[in-house]
Amino acid sequence: MPDDNTTRWTVSVSKDTDIAVRSFLAQRGLKKGDLSKFIEEAVKWRVLDQTMAEARGKFADMPPEAVESVIGEAVAATRKAKAPKAR
Repeated sequence: MPDDNTTRWTVSVSKDTDIAVRSFLAQRGLKKGDLSKFIEEAVKWRVLDQTMAEARGKFADMPPEAVESVIGEAVAATRKAKAPKAR
């Protein structure tokens, strides 16, 4: 029974994709229920990939040194914000 943090999807894929994924999972000893976990992980990776591609596109016109500087500043600011407060 799914918990309150899950949503049921109805998706359609080609027969070839269905067979390929189920064969892949079966070869690794995974069960039918593992299909949902596999799909969720695949979707998360795809969303990350698309997000990274968009970010790269937005910085495409900047020199690499400027991009590194922006990243360094963001990392430093995040570390500072997450650092435990001194008492």
